[in-house]
Amino acid sequence: MLKGNRVTVRYGAFTALENLSFDLAEGQWLMLVGPNGAGKSTLIEAIAGGVRYTGEILWEGRDIQGLKPAERARRVGVLSQRNSVGYAYTVEEVVGLGRYAYRPGFLSGKDEDGEARIAQALAMTGMTSLAGASMLTLSGGETQRTFLAQVFAQNPQVLILDEPVNHLDLKYQQQIFSLIRDWLKTPGRAVLSVVHDLSLARKYGTHALLLDHGKRVAQAPVDQVLTPDNLRRVYGMDVYAWMREMLTQWEVRS
Repeated sequence: MLKGNRVTVRYGAFTALENLSFDLAEGQWLMLVGPNGAGKSTLIEAIAGGVRYTGEILWEGRDIQGLKPAERARRVGVLSQRNSVGYAYTVEEVVGLGRYAYRPGFLSGKDEDGEARIAQALAMTGMTSLAGASMLTLSGGETQRTFLAQVFAQNPQVLILDEPVNHLDLKYQQQIFSLIRDWLKTPGRAVLSVVHDLSLARKYGTHALLLDHGKRVAQAPVDQVLTPDNLRRVYGMDVYAWMREMLTQWEVRS
């Protein structure tokens, strides 16, 4: 569905991504992992059209830069790690913004199945009862679920997530990732997400793309990427030993 060939992003003398190639196929949840500064969010920005790059990013064989904004929005939905609203929009109004790509004109009314898509997105994220609530009254988890509903209402084929549960309580982390996993069950969809928590990557990801200093270290099914040797090479520590040590803190002692 989505393919990158030798994608390079430079900011002056600094190279954030260097000759990065990747593949995202239907049904995959590709976890983008690596330490700070590895280039994970930069890749998300490149796909979303937020930064200039050389190389190519293809949507089903077509250069994604050649897609019109509305067409790109129908193909790819992006959820950033921090979302906020400075005005008293209702939850339903914010979710409805995800349908702009389907309107025939800037000043036209709602698209034909917009109301149904919005209602479905609110139901999927558990936000139906708060549809009329002001965004200014929501908790962090409710706000993030609202923006996830907005992307669901957009009905893209590929969901791009940049640390979607960062800064959220454990309860909301579980809710968001479970919602995304359910969304992915529909044929013709795929997910690419940036995560720092390797446990979340292992639990939910089908595949992983491991980056280090803007370069690809490995891409394959998640268990083949998050190996002791790969993680030691990238993180400079025995990640498996650290995870086991952390787990012992939760073992029930008789």
